[in-house]
This record gives sequence, structure tokens and C-alpha cells, in this order.
Amino acid sequence: MSTRADSHDLRHHGDAEVRDAGAGLIDLAVNVRTGTPPAWLRERIAASLTGLAAYPDGRAARAAVAARHGLPVERVLLTAGAAEAFVLLARALPARRPVIVHPQFTEPEAALRDAGREVRRVLLHAWDGFRLDPGAVPDDADLVVLGNPTNPTSVLHPAETLAKLARPGRTLVVDEAFMDAVPGEPEALAGRTDVPGLVVLRSLTKTWGLAGLRIGYVLAEPGTVAALERAQPLWPVSTPALAAAEACVTPEALAEAERAACRMALERAHLLAGLAEFEEVRTVEAAEGPFVLIRMERAEAVRARLRTLGFAARRGDTFPGLGPQWLRIAVRDRATTNRFLQALDQALTATGT
Repeated sequence: MSTRADSHDLRHHGDAEVRDAGAGLIDLAVNVRTGTPPAWLRERIAASLTGLAAYPDGRAARAAVAARHGLPVERVLLTAGAAEAFVLLARALPARRPVIVHPQFTEPEAALRDAGREVRRVLLHAWDGFRLDPGAVPDDADLVVLGNPTNPTSVLHPAETLAKLARPGRTLVVDEAFMDAVPGEPEALAGRTDVPGLVVLRSLTKTWGLAGLRIGYVLAEPGTVAALERAQPLWPVSTPALAAAEACVTPEALAEAERAACRMALERAHLLAGLAEFEEVRTVEAAEGPFVLIRMERAEAVRARLRTLGFAARRGDTFPGLGPQWLRIAVRDRATTNRFLQALDQALTATGT
């Protein structure tokens, strides 16, 4: 258990790997699905631009999200991406003993520390596949945050294991930003109302290619939603983002997302099979998300060499619980993966690992 803010750069994200790289660098560092947003979604967003003179009205989008999860609208809050939700949680909830389960997305801890909270960490371990032991979370934690499937490990925790973390007086925050990339969403907690203190975060930016638009939402008890809403500025979600939210939760869109998730699972299996051919590389084989976590000696040198060969990979050492031996690789189409595997072979040879 750790409470100190150490050398991990909690504000480093995958976009930094490609921000100033110029054209031609294939992005394996960011987990946004390629080929998105689809044409029909771009058209829906473009059509909303005629209404920019009016202030945003989120009622229709909020109702659509609520219907998608079978919830009343009082349990839904639309946000400018999941990142805004983490800031709202840190500012609005009176948590005195927050715990973050790592390795995971670092924004929740960064937001809590910025709000003056002392954060404790529970670290999961590679030797048991980064699996969650609910007993490792301190009993006195009044706020617990973890991802499912977890970024960067890609591990999908059983819903009932996560539910065991709930108890009176505790807020349990489950980041499901990548859950719609899991076929069938078998371990989702979104829509559950029987888990006390549950807060589920969802993002529409990854599957639908809307990272530049910023749209996500919170599902929680009405009292929690109201507290978070009071911490939001006026009109926090733009009219185009509201149009996207409404469009992405229709039955047709959900069916498209499911098809994309099934394709991604096949492509991930191909990537894992290719990585298994390298003796120097170890993978988190339980991966269920649109990315895989790999370990190798001199990973930083390999990452640098991969850049010269045209590929950007996400460094792992900015995630608490990981070190410089780790890289995160986004799942791409088979042709891209094959080119990456060839480049990885060259990089391993060149760096002498």
C-alpha cells in the first residue's frame, strides 16, 4: 500500500506518443478505434451545427442514454468525456480515504491529488495476471476506483468480484470506458441498481472515434448524480457532442459496436499469437480490451527503435505498478499487426534483446 506521489507521470497519455510525430507514424499508442467516426455519425454531428446559436439542451441525449441502460434519467449525467467525470468525483464527493487500484488509467488519481486528497494505492501484480483480490482493498476506504476492462492491463474482472467491493458508506467507481469493446459486455455493471454506492463511467470516444469531441457519461444513484451535476459548469457538453451521444446509443449503433467488438477480438487473438512467437516478449494473456500489455527487457530501447520503423507504442512506466519493461499496444487490423510484428522483430534484433 502506497500513499506518496512518486515519479510516475500521471498526466502522460498515449496521445503524447504521436502528437508531434508528423505523418507516417502508425499509432499503436492510442486506443481509439481506427476508421472512426463512421460516415453516418459524422453526418449526424454535422447536422447539429445548424443549432449552435442556441444553448445546448441535453435532455434528449440524457433520456437516450438512460433508455440504453434501462435506467431513469435521474441516474444519468452527461460529461465532456470520462476525464471530466473523474474531476467531478474528486471535487464533489467527500471522500477522505480514497483508494485507486493500479495499474490503471492515471487520471482518477491525478484528479484526486489535485483536489488535495491523499490517495492510497492497491497494486495488482503481473505474477497472478493482474487479477483483483477484493480483500486487498482496505476496509476503511470510502472511495475505490478501478477500471474494467482495465487500462493498461486489458484484464476484464468478473462483475461479481467488483460488486464485493461495495459496502455502506463507500463509493465504488468502475471505469467502463472500454466495456463496449468487449463482445456482449458480460461483466458490465452499467445498469445495475443493486450495488450500493456504485458509480459507472462510460466513454463514447474510443469505439466511435470522438476523442476530439469529448463525450461520456456517469451512471449512479440520483443523489450522487445531483452532487456531480452541481460541480459542473453550465452547459458542459456541446450540442455536437449531445447529438453524438444520442446517435451512439440507438439499437443500430449498438449493433454496429458489437460487430466491431467481435472483429477486434479476432484481431487481438492474431496479435497475441504473433507476440507469442518472440521468446523475449511476455504478454498479459487474459487481455479482453482493444489493447494488450507486453513486457520485455529494454522495452524503452525497443520503443524508440519502433518509432524509427514507423510505429508508436505506449510506454508503460507512467502507470503505477509498472516499470520501464512494459509497453501497451493497441489492437489494429491484421495487415497493420503483421507489419508491426515485422518491425518488432527488427527492433528486438537491433537492440540486442
